[in-house]
Amino acid sequence: MNDRIPVIDLFAGPGGFAEGFSSFPSGAEKHFRICLSIEKDPYAHRTLELRSFFRQFPRGQVPEDYYQYLRKKLSRSDLFSAWPEESRGAQHEAWLAELGSDGLLDKEVDNRIEAALNGAHKWVLIGGPPCQAYSIVGRSRNKGNKKYVAEEDKRHFLYREYLRIIARHWPPVFVMENVKGILSSRVNGRRIFDQILSDLHDPAAALKSETGNSKASFTYKIFSLTQPVSYPVEDGCNQFSPNDFLILSEGYGVPQARHRVILVGVRQDYKNIIPKHLIPQNLVSVSTAIEDLPKLRSGLSREEDLFSLWEERVWELIDDNELFDTICNDYDVSLQDQIDKALSGLKSGALYGRGSEFIPFDGVRHDDWFFDPQLKGVCNHTSKSHMSTDLHRYLFAACFAEVYDRSPVLSEFPMKLWPNHKNAHSATGFINFSDRFRVQLASKPATTVMSHIAKDGHYYIHYDASQCRSLTVREAARLQTFPDNYFFEGPRTQQYIQVGNAVPPLLAHQIAEIVHDMLM
Repeated sequence: MNDRIPVIDLFAGPGGFAEGFSSFPSGAEKHFRICLSIEKDPYAHRTLELRSFFRQFPRGQVPEDYYQYLRKKLSRSDLFSAWPEESRGAQHEAWLAELGSDGLLDKEVDNRIEAALNGAHKWVLIGGPPCQAYSIVGRSRNKGNKKYVAEEDKRHFLYREYLRIIARHWPPVFVMENVKGILSSRVNGRRIFDQILSDLHDPAAALKSETGNSKASFTYKIFSLTQPVSYPVEDGCNQFSPNDFLILSEGYGVPQARHRVILVGVRQDYKNIIPKHLIPQNLVSVSTAIEDLPKLRSGLSREEDLFSLWEERVWELIDDNELFDTICNDYDVSLQDQIDKALSGLKSGALYGRGSEFIPFDGVRHDDWFFDPQLKGVCNHTSKSHMSTDLHRYLFAACFAEVYDRSPVLSEFPMKLWPNHKNAHSATGFINFSDRFRVQLASKPATTVMSHIAKDGHYYIHYDASQCRSLTVREAARLQTFPDNYFFEGPRTQQYIQVGNAVPPLLAHQIAEIVHDMLM
């Protein structure tokens, strides 16, 4: 293990970035070692710590106790007590701390990093600052807040903590990730991404006296992972346009249209290191990613949660004569047939009820990236509860998507299925609510899995109308390419948030290969 390249993960979330690096290559012999992951959220930290415990063991030698914990037959404290050395390693690696906070001293962060690196000269820094201030959605929300002043939003400058750590510890290579909105975000009228590129090129100059570092300073060449490099390579490598740093994950085997800014920095004294670019892959559809998972029904909110009552509520879609007549009169017969097919399949669509945090199951057919023969089931696979009116909308939308290979906009729903919201019936409402109910199409990559899935399943409707529900945490995790034995801790809402905020491990795995080739 000591021969592996150390990796420091900042703003780690649940550890998707680190998972990609730590799992490279796919065989038993790994090339990277995650020596420190820093995350402020307690639930994400628990997930990180558990995954770190998993990684303490060689591939294929994870003890049965770990799987007993996933099956809820062993407590976390008993698991860690049974394996004290590995649990200490996990607790040392996963650090619950908020970077950039007033209470956390730079010296404390630096000491932890130096101890984790243990004198290693060849290592990698990964991660990215929190993105709410840069995201298009976040800026849209702040636009209506008169008290919000962009220039005073500290989240704009959390990247400076990442920058400070670069300027203090000088990693040979760093990989930084953020949301697409960072490309258009502005502060004081200046595009912040231009400033970030300039700062990352010369961290010491950007921070001036903030680092307290008396060692020699370096500059960095900043590279895109999507575009080949033109020669000769300039000092700052400013041959790339901002959009060259944008990675469309669906083009690299991730079953999701997740568009993120990812850049690589190489220290100036590594003169001959030029990263390769990612190799495009075939698109992976939603059904390919999740079709082998156990079928579940949704729950019923505000009612007794019984299958018989759930089935009755779903059938009311057809029992409503006015609604049935609308469907018969306004839509072609193929849609009617699809609705009949979905209704007749309700029992098969609810084979495993509403699921649970662990379902014994032997039907997983995926390859080694997801599959673990020791798991013998599926974890984090519990459905949400929905109002009966939403069940009808989900069933109609999923049937529509099956017939027309696209998700319906609100104007294409029977009016009786429109939400009881004044904006839905106004001119502006059609713009705001047009894709209020979005089916994840079976034949295409999913739309971006965001943390908002924790609050609202309407944008993440399962393509199988007979299941009549939104996606589970495990399905979202599959779309994010987390292995099936990757367990997300905390309440379900927090699990969704962790999945939505993560870097897809399969994408990180491909980046790890590029970084490894650079350093070897």
